[in-house]
Order: sequence, then C-alpha cells, then structure tokens
Amino acid sequence: MLARSTSSKMGKRKFSGLEVTLIVMFLLVAVVAIALVVVLATGEPAVITSEDEVPNFEPECPNIVLGERVDCFPESGASMYTCAQRGCCWQPLDDSNAPWCFFPANQGYEVTSEKKPDNYKRDTVLKRLAAPPMFPGHIEELVCHEEMQTPNRFRFKITDTKKQRFEVRHEHVKPPSSPPGGALKYEVELVRKPFGLKLRRADTKRILFDTTMGPLVFADQYLQLSARLPSHNIYGLGEHVHQSFRHDTNWKTWPIFTRDSFPNGGTHNLYGHYPFFLCLEDESGQSFGVFLMNSNAMEITLQPAPAVTYRTVGGVLDFYILLGNSPEAVVQEFLELIGRPMIPPYWSLGFQLSRWGYSSLDDVKQTVERNRAIGLPYDVQFTDIDYMEEKKDFTYDLVKFKDLPQFADYLHAAGQKYVLILDPAIAISPRVNGPYASYDRGNQKKVWVTEADGETPLEGEVWPGQTVFPDYTKPACKEWWTDEIQRFYQEVKHDALWIDMNEVSNFRKGSIKGCTVNTLNYPPFTPNILDKLMYSKTLCMDARQAWGSHYDVHSLYGYSMVLATDEAMKQVFKSNRSLVFTRSSFPGTGKFSGHWLGDNAATWNDLKWAITGMLEFNLFGIPYIGADICGFFDNTTEELCRRWMQVGAFYTFSRNHNAENYQPQDPAWFGADSLLVRSSKHYLNIRYTLLPFLYTLFYHAHITGDTVIRPVMHEFYSDNITWTVDRQFLWGSDLLITPVLDPGVETVRAYIPDAVWYDYDTEERFPFRKQHMDMILPADKLGLHIRGGAILPTQRPAVSTVYSRRNPMGLLIALDDGMQASGQLFWDDGDSRDTVESGAYIHYQFSLANDVLTMTVLRNGYTDPNNLKFEDITILGVTKSPGAVEVTHGETTNKVPAENVRYDAAKSVLYMKNLTLELGQNYTVKWSTLPLVERFDCHPDDSSNEENCKARGCIWEPTNTTRVPWCFYPADYGYAVLKVENITTGLRVDIQRDPKLQSRQPGSPDIDKLRVDINYLSGTMLQFKIYDPVTKRFEVPVPLDIPPTPEMDANKRLYEVSVAQQPFGIKVTRKSTGTVIWDSSLPGFTFSELFIQISTRLPSKYIYGFGETEHTSYLHDLNWNTWGMFSKDQPPGYKVNSYGVHPFYMGLENTSHAHGVLLLNSNAMDVTLQPTPALTYRTIGGILDFFMVFGPRPEMVVQQYTALIGRPVLPAYWSLGFQLCRYGYENTTEIENLYNEMRDARIPYDVQYADIDYMERQMDFTLSEDFKDLPALVDRMRKDGMRFIPILDPAIAGNETDYTSFTSGVKENVFIKWPDSDEIMWGKVWPDLPGVIVNESLDWDTQVEIYRAYTAFPDFFRSQTIEWWYREINDYYNNTLKFDGLWIDMNEPVSFVHGTVGGKCPGPAIYDNPPYMPALESKHMGLNHKTLCMNSMQYLPDGTPVKHYDVHSLYGWSQAKPTYDALLNITKKRGVVISRSTYPSSGKWVGHWLGDNTASWDQLYKSVIGMMEFSLFGISYTGADICGFFKEAEYEMCLRWMELGAFYPYSRNHNGKGNRRQDPVAWNSSFTNSSRRILTIRYTLLPYLYTLMFEAHSQGSTVIRPLLHEFVEERTTWSIDRQFLWGPALLITPVMDPGVTEVTGYIPDARWYDFYTAKYIEDRRKYVTLQAPNDHINLHVRGGYILPWQDAAMNTQLSRQNPLGLIVALDDNGSAEGSFFWDDGEGIDTYKEGKYLLTNFTASQKKLKNNIIHKDLADVDRLHLDTLRVWGAGTNPVTGVTVQRGEGLPEDLPNTSFSYDVDVQELKIDIKDRSIFVDENITITWRTGI
Repeated sequence: MLARSTSSKMGKRKFSGLEVTLIVMFLLVAVVAIALVVVLATGEPAVITSEDEVPNFEPECPNIVLGERVDCFPESGASMYTCAQRGCCWQPLDDSNAPWCFFPANQGYEVTSEKKPDNYKRDTVLKRLAAPPMFPGHIEELVCHEEMQTPNRFRFKITDTKKQRFEVRHEHVKPPSSPPGGALKYEVELVRKPFGLKLRRADTKRILFDTTMGPLVFADQYLQLSARLPSHNIYGLGEHVHQSFRHDTNWKTWPIFTRDSFPNGGTHNLYGHYPFFLCLEDESGQSFGVFLMNSNAMEITLQPAPAVTYRTVGGVLDFYILLGNSPEAVVQEFLELIGRPMIPPYWSLGFQLSRWGYSSLDDVKQTVERNRAIGLPYDVQFTDIDYMEEKKDFTYDLVKFKDLPQFADYLHAAGQKYVLILDPAIAISPRVNGPYASYDRGNQKKVWVTEADGETPLEGEVWPGQTVFPDYTKPACKEWWTDEIQRFYQEVKHDALWIDMNEVSNFRKGSIKGCTVNTLNYPPFTPNILDKLMYSKTLCMDARQAWGSHYDVHSLYGYSMVLATDEAMKQVFKSNRSLVFTRSSFPGTGKFSGHWLGDNAATWNDLKWAITGMLEFNLFGIPYIGADICGFFDNTTEELCRRWMQVGAFYTFSRNHNAENYQPQDPAWFGADSLLVRSSKHYLNIRYTLLPFLYTLFYHAHITGDTVIRPVMHEFYSDNITWTVDRQFLWGSDLLITPVLDPGVETVRAYIPDAVWYDYDTEERFPFRKQHMDMILPADKLGLHIRGGAILPTQRPAVSTVYSRRNPMGLLIALDDGMQASGQLFWDDGDSRDTVESGAYIHYQFSLANDVLTMTVLRNGYTDPNNLKFEDITILGVTKSPGAVEVTHGETTNKVPAENVRYDAAKSVLYMKNLTLELGQNYTVKWSTLPLVERFDCHPDDSSNEENCKARGCIWEPTNTTRVPWCFYPADYGYAVLKVENITTGLRVDIQRDPKLQSRQPGSPDIDKLRVDINYLSGTMLQFKIYDPVTKRFEVPVPLDIPPTPEMDANKRLYEVSVAQQPFGIKVTRKSTGTVIWDSSLPGFTFSELFIQISTRLPSKYIYGFGETEHTSYLHDLNWNTWGMFSKDQPPGYKVNSYGVHPFYMGLENTSHAHGVLLLNSNAMDVTLQPTPALTYRTIGGILDFFMVFGPRPEMVVQQYTALIGRPVLPAYWSLGFQLCRYGYENTTEIENLYNEMRDARIPYDVQYADIDYMERQMDFTLSEDFKDLPALVDRMRKDGMRFIPILDPAIAGNETDYTSFTSGVKENVFIKWPDSDEIMWGKVWPDLPGVIVNESLDWDTQVEIYRAYTAFPDFFRSQTIEWWYREINDYYNNTLKFDGLWIDMNEPVSFVHGTVGGKCPGPAIYDNPPYMPALESKHMGLNHKTLCMNSMQYLPDGTPVKHYDVHSLYGWSQAKPTYDALLNITKKRGVVISRSTYPSSGKWVGHWLGDNTASWDQLYKSVIGMMEFSLFGISYTGADICGFFKEAEYEMCLRWMELGAFYPYSRNHNGKGNRRQDPVAWNSSFTNSSRRILTIRYTLLPYLYTLMFEAHSQGSTVIRPLLHEFVEERTTWSIDRQFLWGPALLITPVMDPGVTEVTGYIPDARWYDFYTAKYIEDRRKYVTLQAPNDHINLHVRGGYILPWQDAAMNTQLSRQNPLGLIVALDDNGSAEGSFFWDDGEGIDTYKEGKYLLTNFTASQKKLKNNIIHKDLADVDRLHLDTLRVWGAGTNPVTGVTVQRGEGLPEDLPNTSFSYDVDVQELKIDIKDRSIFVDENITITWRTGI
C-alpha cells in the first residue's frame, strides 16, 4: 500500500521539490560565503589544492563508436568547460540521448601488482592514472579481488586497499571455502592499463563482460564501471515498471533505490532494489547473469554498444557473473547464490480478496458473504490499515472492528484464512484509552532508527501521525518485533502477515527536524532517482542503524524487516508454515517472502505491465508474485476487471485489492449472474484444478531455483521471436497463458511457440506452432494451452483449498510429437514448515511412453489424512483407440472396467474415470507388457530420457514392463583385458576401458586403465580388488584378519576363478557343483572418479543381507529393487538407508550351498537386485575390494566372514538381562519410582538407562540439576545387583564459557575441521544454548535454529581424540556418575543442520551433490542432509587426510573401539557398549539396537529380520526397542512385543519423549504378570544364551539364527522370517499380528519338544497351527541338544548364584549334546586369559556325560548341578539312576531324587543335594524296566 493520496490525509505542510532545491542552493551559497571569509581572514583557501589537480592533462580522444561512448557527465550541466575540467572528451551531437561529454582512453586505473593465492583467486592492486577527478574523494589505490567460485560463477570485488568500506550483510550469500569442482565454463583476461577485465566463455570464446570500454571510477561517494555486452537481449534490473520485458538499450538509465512511489510506467525507482540482469547471448540459449551486490543508491545505463554502466554512491563494486546454458539455468545459478524461494502454504495459492477502505468489520463480512454466496473459489480475506486504532500497529478499532478477535474463527469455519497488514512505522502518540504499549516497549529496548548521533530516535510521519522507525538490523529490535507480533496474535488470530511501507516510507522529508547538510544527505552525485533527493519520502541518509548509516542500508530496510518478520512467524506459528509478503525487497527476499507489484491503478496499461513485473520477479527469485487485480487506484470498469480477473487467476499471488474511496471491485459486487462472475469462477476453478501442478512448480523453485511464472523465451530461446514475448507467459514449462490486455477486443495477436499445444477448454490439439496467429478470445475467455509432453497433476476444485484438498486427484496428460509425456507431483500437508527438509512429503514422477503411464513415487514421507486417490486420467493426443487398460500395483494387475474408459476419436482424447489409485503408491497404467530381465540400467539416476541415455552410449528402448530400465547398456560396454599374469598371491589383470565408449557420468572422469588383483586368501576365501594403478584412491582403513599365506594349491580351494576378456569380467565357480556364483562379465562396468558400477549374475534368487535398511522380508525381492547404503540418522523405513552400512550378502545356491560376498567400500552406494537374477553395485568413490567366502553351509559362511572381519564381542553376563530406558525421564525420582515398582512387581530386571535427559542441556559429561540425585540412586541400584548405562553422543557443545570437554578438545585438536583450515566444522545436535528455555511446541527447525548450540564432532580416527575421549569418560566416571556400560548414539554422525551451520559447505559442491546420487533417503538434499559437509577433513591414524565423503559411514565404527577400550580400562570390567552406527567389524566391540522404531505391529516381524541380518553382519548382541520408540504403544501390541523381546539378545524396552510409559509395570496386573512370566523364562535360559554368545565370540557362529542355517536342505526355510532360533536348538514362534490367538509356524525336520510341557511334537517338515493365547509365546526345543539353565531371580547377580540345570532333549536315536561356557560374567578377556569353564555334555544310550574341555574358575564362580530334565526318555518307566564322579564308583540315587512322567516321557533327576560341581567329570545313567 503506497503513501496513498497523502495530500488528503496529512494535515501538516510538506515542502515541494522546488522549495527543497532553493533551500539547498541557499545552503551552498552560505558555504561559499564562509569559505570567502576564511580566505579573507587567513589568506588561504578553505579547500586545500591537492593532487586532484593534474596540470597539462591531455585526454586521448580517439574516434569512439557512438554507441560505445561512456558518459563522463551523467548529471545535468554538461558543457565544454565542465567536461574539460574532468579531463574528458567533448563532441556535441544531434542525438540528445548519446553523451556529448565522454571518457577518453587514458583515464582509469592501472595494475601495479597481482597475487594469486591459488589457481582460482587473484588479487590485483590498482593505481589511479593521473587525471582530473570526476568527483571529490577519489581513491588512489584499489584492490580487485577475483574468485572463480564455481564452474559457472565468477566474482570480482573492487574496493579500497586502505579503508574498510560498507558491504552488504546478506543472510544467504557466503564465500566458498574451497575451489570449484569441475572445469570452469569461463576464462578471465586481465587488461593492465587502463585496468579492465574481460570474461569470456571457455567453449565459444565469446566475450561476455568487458570492462575495458570505459574507465573505472572510484571515489568515496561515486563508483562507476562500464562493460560491453555480447547481446541486446537484456532482462531484469528493478524495481521499476518496464513496459517491455527485454530492455531498450538506446541510452536508457534506470535508478535503483527503494522508494514508496506509484508504478505508473515511468522510469523512476520503485519499492525493491535489484541490480541484477540476465543476458541471452543468442539462439543457442547460452546466457549469463550479472549481479552487483551493492545496496547504495545507484543508476544503471544501457546503451547501444550494447553495454551497461553502473553508477553507485557508495559501498564497493562486488560483481557476480553467472553462466548458464539457458536462461533458466542462469536463474538457478543466481538463486543458488542468493537463496532459493520458499514454498508458500497451499492455501495461499487460492484466490484472495482485500481492500483499503472497509468501513467496519461488518463491511468486510458483507464482502465475504456475497462472494461465498456466488460459489466463488476464495481462500483468503485481508484487512488493510482500516482495522487498526488510528492506524497504529498491534491495535484494532474497538468500535468499528470490535469483533476482530473472532474474525479468523469465522473465516476458518468456512475453510478460509485471514491476513492482516503491518507497517513498520510506530506512532509515538498514546492510544485512545491509554498508553501505546508497543511504542513504550520499543523505547525501553531502544529499537528505533536513530539520528546521526546514534542515540536520538529519528522521528517522521506516516499513517498514524508522528512516528519512529524500528531498526530491524538490531537484534533487540527483532526480539521486540517478534514479541509484539506474538502479543497481537494472542488478541487477534490471523494466518499470515502483509508488511507494507518498508522502503522505508516517511511522509516527511527525512525527519520532522529535516536533514543536516552533509555529504550523506547531499552527496556529490545523486542518481536519477525520483525527486533527485536522497531522503525524499524516506529517512535522512545520516540516520544510524546497526548495519550502518541509512545512506548505505536504506534499500535493505524491507529485507531486514522480512528477516525479522520471518523469525516472528516461526515463533507465532511454530510448525505452521504461514506466510509473509512484502512490498520492499532485495535479492534473497524470496527465500522468506512473497511480493506484490505495488499500488497500481485500474488502467489497461497497468494490466499489461504486470506481466513484465511478474516475469522479472521470477528472475529475482520471488515467484510468489502478482499485481492488485482490477487495479488499486481509481474506479475499475467491468470489462477491465473481467479481463484482469481472467489473467489474475494465473498470477501466483492472486489477489483483488483496491483503494479507499473507490467503488468495490470484488467479483460478487458485479452481480451473481454477471459475465465477470461467470468468467471469474470458470478460470478460478481451472486454477484450483491445477493447484497441485502450481504447488509442484513452487517445489521445483524451492529445490532448484526454477521459475514459476516463466518467460516464453526461457523455454524456446532458439526461436528469436520469443525474445520479446511479454504479453504471454507460462506456468513452468507446460501451461501457456495468453490474456486479453486491451479494451474492446476479442482477438489477440498471439505467438505459438514451437511445440505441440492443446486448448485447455476444448482438449483438442492446437493447429499452430512457431507462428503468430490471431487468437479469438470472446469476452469470457483467455488463451490457455497445455504443452505436449506435459503431465499435469490435478484435483477436483472446491470453494477453498481446505475442501479441494479433500477431493480426488487426477492427471491431465498432453502427448508430444513422440507420443510421450512426463511430469511430477509434490504433495505435503500444505501447512507445515520445512516439509522438504524433513522429508514429510510425497514426490511423484509421472512418465508416459509406448502407451504405458508410470506413476513412480520418488519420496513417500507423508500420509494424507484424506486417503486421496487418483480417480480421473485424461490423455490428450491419443491418435488410436486403446485396447484393454490394465493397472499394475506392485505385483497385482487388474483390468479397468470398460465402462470407466472412454475414447473420443474426434478429439483424440482418452478418458479414464473412477480409478482408485492411492496417493503415495506406485502404479503402471498400460496396454501391454514385455519382460526384459537381461537389461542393465544405464541411467539409474534422475532425468532419464532418450537424449541423456544416448549421450551415455546406451540403448533407449521404452517398455511397458514396470521397473525394467528403458535405458540399458549395449552388450560390449565395459573394459577389455590387456594382460593377465600370475603373482605370488594369485592373478594380476590389467584392463582398459573401451575407447569408443562415451563418458558415462558427466563430472566424473573415467579412469581408462585399471588393475585387478585376484588373491587366493585361503581354501574358503577369495579376494579380488579393482583399482587405479597410477593414482592412489581412498581405501577403507578397516583392518581385516587376512590369512597370512595364500592358498596356492588349487586342489585345496573350493573355488576356481577365470577372467573373461571382453567385456572384462571375473567368473567364480564352486568346484564341487560347477555352480557359477559370481560372473561380472556383464555390460556396464564403469570406473570413474566419482562413480563406479559393476554387475554380476547370481546363481539363484536367494539373496540375504545388505544393510542397514529395513527390509520387509529376510529373503530379498529381486524385482528391480534398489537399496541405498550410507549411514544416516534415519528411523527404520522401507527403502531408506539407516544407521549402519553393511555391504555384505549371503547367497544360497540351488544346490543348498551358501557363499558370502563383502564389498569393502565405505562410500555412499546402492545395490540393485533384478530378476535375471543379477546384482548391480554402484558406489561413488574408493575402489572395488571384494571378499568372498564359500561356506558351504550358511552358518559356515558367517563363521568365515567373522574370521575375516573379527569375531563378535562377548558381552557381560548381566547385559543379557532385561533392560529399561526411555527418552523423557523428567528427574531422578521418576527413575527411582520405576525401579521400586519393578522390584515390587518381582520382575527380573538388570539394567536401567538414562537417555539425554540426565545431561545438563543435553551436553555430554554433564549432569542436569533435575538428576543431581542420580549418582546416589545408581549407587543404590548397583548395590542391589543392578547395572546402569548412560547415553553419550559424539557431538560436543561449543557455545559454553566453561565446558572443559570442548575447550580441552579444541586445545588437543580433536574435532573435525574444514579442509585446509583450522576452523571447526560446526553442526547442531542435541545440546542447547546456555540460558535458554526450550519451547518444545515450536516446530523442529525453529527449535534447532534458536535453541541448539553449535557442536563440534570428534575425529575418532586421531590418536589424540582417543586419548581425549578416554579422559572425558574417566573423569565423568570417577567424579560424577558411575556406570557399567555405555550407549553411543547419533554417531552416523548426525547434525540437525544440513552440512554445517548456515548450510554452506566449503569446497567443491560436487562432493555434497555428486554426479550420481545413490538411492538414498532425501537424496535431492545431497549427501550432507542431516550430517556433516562431505568436504570436512578427517585424519587417519597415520596422519593421512581424508574427506568425510569417503569415511562418513565409518564414523560410528571409528568411535566403537575407543569407547569399548575406555569402558574396560575405566571400570576394570567387561561391560557392554551399544552403538547405533556400525560397519563390518563393529561387532568386535559393540552391540547394536535397530534404531528409533515405531510402535506398530509391522515392527515386530521387521525386528526379527533385522536381527537375522545383523547375525550375518557379525553383530550378535542385537535387539529392537521393545514396544516401539516413536508413537504410543497399544496394549496388545506391547504385550506381544514383550513376549518377542524376551528373546532378543539385547532385550530393552525403550520409548520416546512425550509418549505414555510402556514398561511392564505401566499397564495393569495382567500385563505385569505376563511380563514376569516371559522374563522368568528368559532368565532361566540365560546360561544357554551366554554359551551361544561365547560360541559367536570364539567361533563366529550366529546367536539369532535363521531356520535356513540349520535346515538348509529344506527349501521352505529359505524364506522363513517370522520364526527364528536361539542357536541351533530353541525355536521361537512369536505372535506378531493383532487380534490373533493362534499362529502358523513351520516345524523343520527334527524332533521337537514343547518347552512348556516337554511333550514331543509329532509334526515335522510342515506348517502347523499353534495355540497362542495372549500370555503365551511358542517355544520348542530341538531334539539332540542339551540346554543349560538356572532358576531365575530378580537380576543376574542373584540368578548366577543358583545351581545349574540341564534340559536334555533326546533326538530320534536317544542322543543329545550341548556345551556350557561359564566365567565370572564380567571379567576382561576371560576367554583369552583362560579364566573360564567350557564343558561338553553328551547323552546317549541312557547316559549323560560331562566332558570338561577347559576349567579355570575362581571358587566363587563354580556352580553346582541341580535338576536334569531328560525329554524323550522313552515309554518304559525309569527304575533307577546312578551318578559316577570321575573314575569313582557309581552311586545309586534314592527314588525320591528322580521322577518320570510316562505320558510326556520326561525324566527329572534332582542332584542338588549331591554337591556336584559343573566342572567335575560325571556320568549319570538311568535304567528302565519293570
């Protein structure tokens, strides 16, 4: 809202322009008079003659082409005399536009020295050439700093060498911290005298920006630079009204300085400040942009050369030149620099009504009601300053708008939103009934812009009268502004804010006191701004702000207000996105705000010029843009308003708004049946139908910087006619809008670009292309055309977006010449903040080719509550009648009923109706199928198309089969063998890339020659390594246990290896069966700098492993599934990479043999499994280092694999007990109460945890005041036999003044830093800033931004870090809190900001966004999403620097051993360490839980799969959070999970903050009893579990064991993943579905006994139904095995004191055996030191023997034998039992010491009174008979 008709509103007199001029002249005369007085008094002039005077200077005036003259006298008053005084050339012309006074060839600066800090920077010192000055204060010596920032961005900054000058403080623009990645697209030539720069394209050598055409002028308050340009196609510069989109270069000068003025078509400066232009070079589309980062008043002249001249009155010359291969690419580059646009809330894309001049709230409501009554789609109602009390911010009129606090509710009830206005100026007068508190609070906080003294608030006058002006550059002001908005929001609810008058506007000139005469208020040169007076309509230029003088920061006022308002909105609306839109703006504003084109008028010209304005603001990075529909000033007409409503329906910001004292112009005011209403409703319904498409365009603007309102030239630049099209525009690339912009016409001369187009209304193909045509557009129509090749997502419209978002969706498809189309859909909740960054959205890719429509979900992070479905699909341009239509979803294909399919042959349109395609699901709609499993994908990354495919030298062949790649490798694509030689360890092969192949991955140079080493490590282990023999590449520094000598005897190897010549491949065959288990002689092998791919055939479809990713089945699905691997803080989810990386798989061959394959590579990667069967690896760094083990049984594969990577750690015995934790304990008392309740309930329970709650502000090695009593409680629990484990995160807070963990870390250089820098790589994690109170109701990103401290990340590779870590843990243990184990979390590593604080990663961006991005979660966000910058530098133990890019997934691994070693050395006991992030060999030191799961039923069975996979990976101590971490657990689910979790090796119940308790005593007595019962069983079997852990530690066997490991001959077991084994002998069949009391389980081919009854189960090798009431889990013991057991107790300290019993489960032959391992349970290296008992029990022929293998136990740890339970003892009664110790005589037991149940065939032998130790050799015999 402009200072509208100020004369009618302002009672105080204002000076006219003439009066101001006379005043200035008077003051100047006074100055001269004073100078004369000085001369008379002293005999000296008042101004000392200086070196400015250059005697005998002769300008060199060659014959300069008229269009290249650079004006030497841009202000008025040029004459031969004044021109000569400046040493310039004078040549009068009959052309009044061209300068008569112009610069000679011998002015400017010359280069005196230059320095190149590196290959991408140059600093040049410049000395001024002797010449008369143009203006006073010239600067003799300058420096020009050049930076080649990126391959497409060049920066040069010219400034004073000796004095710091003002520079813009920009929120987003930051200098790069590393050189560009990739070849530069430009070259820079330095011209030394006179100084100049020539920037040219590297490929075409075309000069783009040549500053040698005119001299550099650099005075204190006058800076000038000219540059010759290659083309007249110049667009941008603002803010002005440009009457054409392409600039006129005929000596046009445009001033830039933010100003409250009318956009009436003149050349004057307007609201925003945009010194950016784009230049299209030619039909190739190559373009560049130039941005001057300078906020001072300036003017820019365009002249016919073509050339540009900049003149600014301060700051520095800070230029950014941005290259692109298209205009759109230049915009993307510019927005990457200044910040990409926000995504507005969905509702803000609806139609909006406003006016200045509502007389009351009743008047507003009448407007609302009449527009509702006509059924107008309409989302938003505004109020202008009318609602305020005396136009004061943060007030409302208590009479006319008394019900305003309820107005938002009134609108919300109808699905509408309310937006109100705020101006910056704050009245100093009191309110009607009391003080003006907002002003008073601002005074207290000193938030105002001050006069030049820096103290006195500058006073002006705006709408409320005398005012002060907030200084939004002050932190205190931002706090005050936020507080005022929050306070007002509590009074008057609203949904968004409109900020106006922020240029900043002042109705007084400067201030109520006027402005002092000085060089700030009256500079030597004033650009051609409106009124030619710097402080006209604004503040005095010498006013002070925190960022500097108003002279420098004036044009940043609106920008700073936007930043402050955005912060306020985050506080008020928290996780709600809300909206800000502003009148004044600066580059970067679009990241936070929208904009409207200001206070236009109801004229046809303003209707026209709005299009150019919108196109320009899309260049400037503000795509949320529009003009006041129907005009702000003046009375509109029905025709004008109707035509404006038509085109305004396609403004991104679509608002009808007009001014006070003019007639209403809302649509309904024209009459419910008016043509205007009908037309408006028609096009608004189209708008609402297309809102999903428009919203998706905003998503692309947000993530890539695309334009939304797009010039036709951006899409069709090769057609020079489009270069001047500015009366038509596009939505994105696909919707052409052709409005009527002139009165009384129904035919428009329109240009139809070179593409297929379809009329939106008729759906018919348009018969024109690449030509002008007369488009007939009757009174109710505009031109609306869809581009062929587009797929537009749609939704059935409604009267507001609240209702339309509940309606079914659809697709509108327009086929191109090739009968293809593509499109995308972005969908989220429309309201939440930062959904892209959090991943809470759905992203579809749609493509149609060969009569197959593919709907691919690229991201499914959001579930719409409305259960939306795609119901209608309309396909335009279908030239033949289709056959039957089929829809495929997953593995299911269904035919679409014929009645739902209609083909209109006349219009060539295919309609599909009443479909039920669920939003968020993948579908294929097709007419035929063709399976092609031999294709290997050549374009797995995004943007696959025929052009890109063929550019890679691959084959493009669309197919109707889902998931099958359309782009695939030719058969000979790859490398060929050059040489094969025998070496001492095997074979060495040199290979070379086929020279005819095209580059596979731009930005990643291919490595043409490679070496392959094939090493026969042992008879069961093979290694083959592919690497660059010339250039050392990163190799994983994880030590492996390689056999010391290779197995060179082929007869002793289970395998044989052969090498295929071309394409190169390795073939590995199992000799015993002839099965080929690896064959990589397949097309597609690629080895480049940042992309490596290799494929292999598989021997079968039975593949297991690869992690860490949540898999829905243990057996992989080979139907073209891709799994990403890159450690990430990502809760378990389908096809999302989670915490650890394990590139290992086990394969089963059809012969039931097994093998395993490890790729030792830690870079980000993915693997694709396809039905060939085949496997493709893709990684983005390192080398290919494969290890294969050959089993041949599955369990042997794991043993061989763990022999290579390291055997699993043996955890402390107590860690096998039940454990409790939660995130959200409020204090010690809560933990203590839980402990007491568990003890009172007599539930076995060993370990209590504390999550980050126990820390002071979540900082490691601190203790919160709320947990000050925790050490005492821990001491008490430990005395009771309990154990305690606290959490530690790696990130260390860095905002503390007295935090030794950080300060000592800095001192000892333990933290990860930037490359080639001593600066810490800062992130943010859990630690809070000191002194803050966290408002957890705020959205997450806001909390991170305002509460979280900077954090540093230890580099655990470094020896000093390990020492520091040990010391910190030791000090904490000894001085603060005792513990028994450690839980290390967040070690992927996690950061709550992407890359680093501020988001700008140093170094080449290619490492954060590599050429190929594997199939990772949020891959569009880059590798640094939720973690560190990939260029962060770490150092291996030997000092070798490595990028985080290479070692990211090793971070948790690197932390594991130092933590485990510290625990052992400090506690002097074994303990246990639990880690979230793991890598192969992590299991040597840590256990693992499956991460932050969810309280849902599917997580039960997925946890079984996860544990089985980690058994493969060599980590035995695993489990999931019982009952779920996220969300609230449900009773039955938690009960079943407790049953299942009792058989996790790591058995912990843990849930998240804010959820109800879910521990065993949190429910009811039934739950408590069931938990006690099942945990009692666990504790009873702990001796068996501990023995299994020992066998894993000593032999590498699995603990949680898939059935196929024991029963591999039974193919049924190959896909079983809802049952599992403890070791070989205990079968667990849990209930994992709701509402069932029986479960189906498979009984393998063995003798099985029911654990509870000891009964023999007669079924085998079949599925059976097992009863499973709510408190029962089915357990079966395998015949042939002996299981040790103990009576349970409250904890393991007590249970370990009980005697040992045995379950002897006899097999069909009456035999059994089993081992028992025992030690002190917590001693360090008891196995290595021999301090243990290992015995083997055998049973056969009615004899049980104990065979001692090793014994060396302390007396306190020796156990007596108790009850022996022999199952399957036969049908004959047992008549006697004898016991024989060693070689002694047998002793008969009395009949009371044994019993026999003939029904279940169980013999119980009680020998506890015999005092027999387990470590004695004994024989027990039983007899049968009558």
